[in-house]
Amino acid sequence: MNKILISSFDMQVGGVERSLISMLNNFDYNNNEVDLILYSHTGDFMELLPSTPNLLPEIKKYKTFRQGIGKVIKEGNIGIGLGRLIAKKKGIKNQRKNKTNNEDYSQMQYMWKYTLPYLPKIEKKYDVAISYLWPHYFVAEKVNAKTKIAWIHTDYSNIRTDIELDLDMWNKFNYIVSISDSVTTSFLVKYPSLKDKIILIENITSPEFIQKMSEEELEEDVFKENFNLLSVARLSHAKGIDNGVRALKILHDRGYKDIKWYVIGYGGDEEMIKSLIKENQLEDSFIVLGKKINPYPYMKKCDIYVQPSRYEGKAVTVTEAQILGKPIVVTNYPTAKSQVKDGIDGYITEMGSEGIADGIEKLYLGKELREKLAENCRDTDYGNNEELEKLYNII
Repeated sequence: MNKILISSFDMQVGGVERSLISMLNNFDYNNNEVDLILYSHTGDFMELLPSTPNLLPEIKKYKTFRQGIGKVIKEGNIGIGLGRLIAKKKGIKNQRKNKTNNEDYSQMQYMWKYTLPYLPKIEKKYDVAISYLWPHYFVAEKVNAKTKIAWIHTDYSNIRTDIELDLDMWNKFNYIVSISDSVTTSFLVKYPSLKDKIILIENITSPEFIQKMSEEELEEDVFKENFNLLSVARLSHAKGIDNGVRALKILHDRGYKDIKWYVIGYGGDEEMIKSLIKENQLEDSFIVLGKKINPYPYMKKCDIYVQPSRYEGKAVTVTEAQILGKPIVVTNYPTAKSQVKDGIDGYITEMGSEGIADGIEKLYLGKELREKLAENCRDTDYGNNEELEKLYNII
């Protein structure tokens, strides 16, 4: 029996967390004894965790990473608090120095670097330790395991990191798991020396689970009339929901007033997005529904699923909408072609608000195209439990 540790931060509603649940639901527990460590036992997806893996108790010092620095110091974690302050100062300096459109993740790296001396180790010895969420310093530095595996879920060409600091961490792992060929390519452009460590294991999807969940009744009285679009995404720069608002304004200006756009999600850009909705007088047409544990009934009933992202690793929600047989519009982010066959099981449109509006308009007017995309999705098996065999081979 292999002793395995899997680590992540918490179970807030998100694509990485959803893919972790799918993996845990399909794991081979007959040959593997699995411990799961979450730095914080919080998030609406906690109730979706399977009972088979052994959920370890919280370690309070690791939970501090998403608390305010003042609270951390007040609770007596002086070293962690001071390390966070140094990291914040250095991160801000780095962002000012490297003015770029890319999101700067270096502050998070510095936070781990300067707090590591004050964080406890895990005493138990494991055969395999899997770090499911970047940054991977916990498994790299604080876990004793014969084999260490790190997971990557994003397009690394669109985020700024301290490469030297990252390489030091990556080199403590035996394997790096990428969720798509496109993610691998962008990662190796940045870290070419890690080529021999990387392997492909796609996100595990369970069509049966998604179909079952989609049969629940909708919480709100929505999708009764009009032509309804849906996006399920964190409200962040990467997901491009702001461009969705601008695209809907363009569509209304073209005369398509019956189009409504619903968004399930939450995040740091929420106030900006709501302000943009008001500015464009779309309060009755662009509707942020907030956080939903089960988005699938909404997916099932919408007319088109739209992914307006600026960049993605491999969008879990796109595959879920395909499983539910929905016509899909995605922007031409670098990894889009890794999961959408343009014109066959989805439509890839140009990046930006004009491109998004053009793509939606094409499907809005093209009923036959919508039906063709939906039918092709229904005829495709998106289940991929066999992907886990690659992980078992490593173990």
